[in-house]
Amino acid sequence: MSFRLSLSNWVDRKPGQTLEFMADLDPDALAETLVAFANSDGGTVVLGVDPSGQVQGEITAEDAEDVLRLALGQGRPIVRTEWQQSQVEGGTVVVIYVPRSSELHSLADGRVLIRSGAQNRPLGGDQIVHLAATRAGGDFELEPVDKATLDDLDRDLIAEYRANRAERQRRPVVGDDVSMLINAGALTEDKTPTVMGVLLFGRAPQDFLPQSKLIFVRFAGTEMRGPGGLPGYSRREEIVGPLPRLIEDAWQVMWEEMRVAAVVKGLVREEKAEYPPFAVREALVNAVCHRDYRLSGRRIEIRMFDDRMEVISPGGLPGYITVDNIVEEHFSRNPRLVNGLFQWGFIEELGLGIDRMIEDMINAGHPAPEFRDTPYSFTVTLRSNRVRRPVMTWESSMNERQLQAISFVQEWGRITNRDYRMLCPDVSAETLRLDLADLVERGFLIKIGAKKGTYYILKNAPGT
Repeated sequence: MSFRLSLSNWVDRKPGQTLEFMADLDPDALAETLVAFANSDGGTVVLGVDPSGQVQGEITAEDAEDVLRLALGQGRPIVRTEWQQSQVEGGTVVVIYVPRSSELHSLADGRVLIRSGAQNRPLGGDQIVHLAATRAGGDFELEPVDKATLDDLDRDLIAEYRANRAERQRRPVVGDDVSMLINAGALTEDKTPTVMGVLLFGRAPQDFLPQSKLIFVRFAGTEMRGPGGLPGYSRREEIVGPLPRLIEDAWQVMWEEMRVAAVVKGLVREEKAEYPPFAVREALVNAVCHRDYRLSGRRIEIRMFDDRMEVISPGGLPGYITVDNIVEEHFSRNPRLVNGLFQWGFIEELGLGIDRMIEDMINAGHPAPEFRDTPYSFTVTLRSNRVRRPVMTWESSMNERQLQAISFVQEWGRITNRDYRMLCPDVSAETLRLDLADLVERGFLIKIGAKKGTYYILKNAPGT
């Protein structure tokens, strides 16, 4: 394992999808986190730091070795780790790195855990089967590309990546370019470019992976065909290049095709795009990051109509992710590719983009994004508010309180538990919680966030 641990990777951050702080040397809690990280996107555990990021004192190498040995003994199979002891302001800590594993790991008691935000969550039977099937496919992004050499990589792109990564880390990247690329997963130990390396840094990635191109089509109207069955598109672009350039070029085309209106606020004139820019970019970046690059005959497709935009990514949802849990859960099919684009700045924070995509669409007056999953594709549909959809017809079984909640969401875009209590001050908090849970279960609302940050928005239910 060639990973270099760096305290700058976690300082000033909070526990989340790939980071955990542990103030106590608890082998059981550590075992759960090691297994959860290995089954998900990997992560870093910092021993001797509380959840707020405060160093608790001194941790000796002997104590760390003992607790790590006990924790690793609970994994089936044993989780690979790398660790180091570091002196920081306030004491000594131990940083443990867990890479994403190609195997499925469980605890000695049979539980299979994954990382869900800042929590370790056990999986049920069907979810375990789906995760095991994903693992069986191996890490395609790390496979060497036949006939590719170092000369097929773009030195300018590599330099750009190094600079962006150093800026994110707030420190220079250690080592020469070759060691940096091996560390990132872009080269094998014998310096052969991997799938991830060709996609991110290749001079002409489509020469080796023709499925990595992107097709953009702008249709005239709301259908894919024009009069008499003729092609109904007004523009078609085939976009190629390394993924950073492909994202930038695709975004430029999408921006050019979006209607932009002038909005005057006070004395200031602002331009308002047809769709929220973040939502569009998130749909695009997610398609590039998470598509299944093993599917050689399929490309990412972006279809823009007068009333909607569809972003179609080859390959269904990975692992245990479903349309129902996509807001709360996070799992990457290509974690090293995702990390590369994160270092480049295309991704702000793992696991938070879908939440903001939904929020931005709602706040801009659009319906929430629609997600459709099939075995061979995943589609995100963003609908324009220029063409209004039919009003939702509510079930007759909805109680009066729930109707009030729905009306509130229709007017304000969202509702929190506090909002609902203010609407129904004479009803118990538990009853109101059950009301909202029922609306989520029946497909009328989507729950976003957790604990005090939880809120609910409308979901496109059957009959809309």
